Amino acid sequence: MTETYEQKIEQLKQIIGKIEDGNTSLEESMRLYEQGAALVRQCETLLAEAEVKCSTLSRDA
Repeated sequence: MTETYEQKIEQLKQIIGKIEDGNTSLEESMRLYEQGAALVRQCETLLAEAEVKCSTLSRDA
């Protein structure tokens, strides 16, 4: 199942909350940071694809 942009953003919010809570070890924080960075890249890709689609639709209208 492919996650939506909104689901990825929610995951990012959860990761940020865990990192900022002060109860997460450095190792866990680093793992979460890497996971968050991957999610950010995925979100950027989804946004770029949406931008291309909007531009295409605008030209075709």
